[in-house]
Amino acid sequence: MNQADMSRCVEEFQRDGVTLLRGAFSDWVDGARRAIEENKSKPSWRERTYRPDDGGAAFFQDYCVWSQFDGYRALVEDSPMAELAAQLMQSSSARIFHDHVLVKEPGNSVVTPWHQDKPYYLVDAERSVSFWVALDPVPRDRTIEYVAGSHSWGKSFKPQRFDGTDLYEGDSSDVVPDIDNNRDDYNILGWAVEPGDAVAFQFGVLHGAAANSSPDRRRVISLRWVGDGATFAKRPGKTSPAFPDLHYSDGAPFEGADFPQLYPR
Repeated sequence: MNQADMSRCVEEFQRDGVTLLRGAFSDWVDGARRAIEENKSKPSWRERTYRPDDGGAAFFQDYCVWSQFDGYRALVEDSPMAELAAQLMQSSSARIFHDHVLVKEPGNSVVTPWHQDKPYYLVDAERSVSFWVALDPVPRDRTIEYVAGSHSWGKSFKPQRFDGTDLYEGDSSDVVPDIDNNRDDYNILGWAVEPGDAVAFQFGVLHGAAANSSPDRRRVISLRWVGDGATFAKRPGKTSPAFPDLHYSDGAPFEGADFPQLYPR
């Protein structure tokens, strides 16, 4: 990516909370695809597969496995992702938080509801970025979508599980607005993507994704990063992903062996 294109992406990322990086990780697609098959055969304890009530195909998810499979690890450590993260966040550093593997098999009917990521996490970060890396072609009608600028609303919406139940009992936060029935009220962004393309977005931007009613797989790995000034955040319940053996204090600097700084090395 040349300097002009990167400058445009940084501007879009800061303004809209999301931008598209075409072909940024094409050289790492084959390795990540192999890693997904290895991961599916050896899932972690965090694995969560949604199986629709209608008997449709599964939606496989796993978390925090990037260091356990060569193809994922190469994408994190050998690609330019860490440096790109720092540039987009306008940060002097980039630290890997976690990965999220998402495989919607052909005919999967699970819709990813509109949500923010930040209230699910045990980190507070003014500078944050997730790279949603496509490993299959995804047309516009089945891609992930974003409400442009929603990261700047100053809102933290109630985190809910995909089944609609509250993640934190007694949480009085506002629920996510009904975006699908009021689409004309929002600037909704989304792109058709090819393998190796990545959508980069901030933890606070609202986003969601359609079901996969097609005959094609939709394999994605999303890598989450934080920059300067990130701190641990105590939440009123178990975060997603959960780190049950991690001991931390609210407001302490976000660091440790689970979250290595990869830029600068």
